[in-house]
Amino acid sequence: MSPKDLAPAHVREIAPYVPGKPIAETARELGMAEAAILKLASNENPLGSSPKAIEALRGALGDLAWYPDGSGHDLKAAISAKLAVAPENIVLGNGSNDVLELVARAFLTPADSAVYSRHAFMVYPLVVKAVGARGVEVPAKDYGHDLAAMAAAIRADTKIVFLANPNNPTGTFLPWEEIRAFVERVPPTALVVLDEAYGEYLPDERRSPTAGWLARFPNLVVSRTLSKAYGLAGLRVGFGLAHPEVAELMNRVRQPFNVNHLAMVAACAALGDEAFIAESRRVNAEGLEQLARGFGRLGLEFIPSAGNFIAVRVGDAARVYGSLLREGVIVRPVAGYGMPEHLRVTVGTAPQNERFLAALARALEAA
Repeated sequence: MSPKDLAPAHVREIAPYVPGKPIAETARELGMAEAAILKLASNENPLGSSPKAIEALRGALGDLAWYPDGSGHDLKAAISAKLAVAPENIVLGNGSNDVLELVARAFLTPADSAVYSRHAFMVYPLVVKAVGARGVEVPAKDYGHDLAAMAAAIRADTKIVFLANPNNPTGTFLPWEEIRAFVERVPPTALVVLDEAYGEYLPDERRSPTAGWLARFPNLVVSRTLSKAYGLAGLRVGFGLAHPEVAELMNRVRQPFNVNHLAMVAACAALGDEAFIAESRRVNAEGLEQLARGFGRLGLEFIPSAGNFIAVRVGDAARVYGSLLREGVIVRPVAGYGMPEHLRVTVGTAPQNERFLAALARALEAA
C-alpha cells in the first residue's frame, strides 16, 4: 500500500490548481534578470498596490509579534461602511478562494452536488471535489454562463450553484437583471455563490448591486477580493457577503486568524483609496482597447472582456505560449479550462501591452 492510498478517492482524483508561472522561476530558467520578465498571467494590477495600503503597512510593522484580531473587527467595519451591509453579513477569507472553500466545507457533503459552468474558474470544481461532493458542469454559451441551462441542471441534491460575473478566464459579463432573475429561479434549498473578483473593473453603469440583494435572497453568497484592482494579491485577503445564518456557519469552519494582521491593515486602507481604483479602471479600459486593436491587426479572434484580462485565440496555444515565454513574456494557457487554442493575457500598462503584442506577432510569424 502506498501512503497516498490512505487518502479518500475523491482527494486522490483532484488535479492540483496550477497558478501562473512565477517571475523568479522564469528568470532562473531563461537566465534573465527578473526585471526583464513581463508577467501578464495572473490578473495582477500592473499599477501595483494602493499607495494608502502601502503607507498603512509601514505603520503596522511593529505589530508582528501579536496575533491578528480573529474577528476582523476593523476590516468588517470598513466593508460594512463601504457596501452598506451589517458586520454580521461578512465572512473574511485568505483571498476569495478561501471564501469559496468555506462555502463548500460548510454546506456540501458527499451526498450533495454543485453546479457550475464550463470555462469557469477552476477552483469551483476543486473545492467541490475536495469535500467529496459531485460537480455538475453545464455547457457554456458563447464562452459564458448559460443561465437557463444552469437553472435546469439544479437537482434535488444540489446545494450550491457557482456563478462568476465577470467570468474568469473568458471575461464574459451578464447584465445584473439577468443575474437577479436567475437567483429568483434557484430554489431556497441551494445557495447561489456569486463570484465578483473583478467587479471593481466594471464601469459605473455596470456596477454590482448584489450587496443590496442579501435581505431579499437569504441563499445568496457574494464573494469579493482585494487581490485584483486593489493590488493586494501578495497579502491574500478577500471576503464574502451572506445572510447572517449562512455567514455564521461559514465562520464555524473558518480557520482562526485566517487573514493576517498586515493584510487586514492594508485592506482597510485600500478600501478607502478611490483614486487608485479609478486610475486602475482607466488604465484597464484603455488597455483592453489597445489589446483588442492589436488582435485585430493580427487577425485574431478574442472574447470581449469585462475583467482585467482578455482571452485570445491563437491556434497552437502551447507553441505560442512557449515562444512568448522564451522572450520573457508570461501569459496564461487555458487548455485546462477547455480552451486549448486560447491564451489569457492580463491587461498591463500601455508599454507592457505593446511589448506583449510585438512578441505575439513574432510568435505567430514563426508558426
